[in-house]
Amino acid sequence: MKREIDPQLVEAAVTAAQNAREQAYAPYSAFRVGSAVVDADGGIHVGCNVENASYGLTNCAERAAVAAATVAGRRDLILCVVVTDTEAPTAPCGACRQVLTECSVSMSILCTTAQRNDVWYDLSDLLPHAFGPDSL
Repeated sequence: MKREIDPQLVEAAVTAAQNAREQAYAPYSAFRVGSAVVDADGGIHVGCNVENASYGLTNCAERAAVAAATVAGRRDLILCVVVTDTEAPTAPCGACRQVLTECSVSMSILCTTAQRNDVWYDLSDLLPHAFGPDSL
């Protein structure tokens, strides 16, 4: 279910994620990802993927964006944008879905490509029955 979010804010978040994608460090996979998360006041926080020769230490763009929001004192996220340069949009991985759930189980997720092939999700559809802060 797509939450009603100001279209100008969505476009600003997409642009921010596209710009973040340009900074991605992906020498091993060449799969560059940019992400932007939007807080309840319209603040935009960005991240990009940062690979590592020890693949398990790679950090995804979505988790980097959540970390940036956290540093800014924001955990009330309403939107996550994921930009890839693939033919079809790419949804967040399982680890990112779990981290996003810490902020909101009903967050809107916009997955798009450099060519603006958009797919919208609700985080609760991507990670049903999530284990989160309310589960404790």
